[in-house]
Amino acid sequence: MKLVVAMTGATGVVYGIRLLEALRDMGVETYLVLSRWAEETIRLETKYDPAAVRLLASHTYDEDNLVAPIASGSFLHQGMVIIPCSMKTLAGIAHGYAANLIQRAADVTLKEQRKLILVTRETPLNPIHLENMLKLARLGALIMPPLPSFYNRPQSIGEIIDQFVGRILDHLDIANPLVKRWGEGSGETP
Repeated sequence: MKLVVAMTGATGVVYGIRLLEALRDMGVETYLVLSRWAEETIRLETKYDPAAVRLLASHTYDEDNLVAPIASGSFLHQGMVIIPCSMKTLAGIAHGYAANLIQRAADVTLKEQRKLILVTRETPLNPIHLENMLKLARLGALIMPPLPSFYNRPQSIGEIIDQFVGRILDHLDIANPLVKRWGEGSGETP
């Protein structure tokens, strides 16, 4: 299985890092693009540096490399996840403005009717954000803001992150042990 993963400068890069770790552990081939602002956010929000995050992926590309394989519809993959997805990136994709490799790869993913998951990060949402999300959802993209679930009674931020990353994997049809599913476990309903 091949997946494209992109990270933009929105807060929440820890979700993208955890997704890359999980995919690596499952043997999924990943094609990573970090925006310049994602690199800065990694430095600000985590103990990682961008070079360490790149090592989690099978292949990495610069955001300005528009001749990378993932910029072409002839490159076969099973989906793309932008995690986190800034409103700037969302707007570019919604309006076909493929100014960098992340937006171009997303545009290609949509036109080839492959899975595109956008982990959008912003609150509150204004009408422009909502209209862009609606437009992309109507085109087949899955909009997944990283909202925590609490029925699983998480005991740490790591458990909240794992639950959400596991739900992304579910939508990519990747079996995973990260999700604590409703009604499973002790046999009792939460």
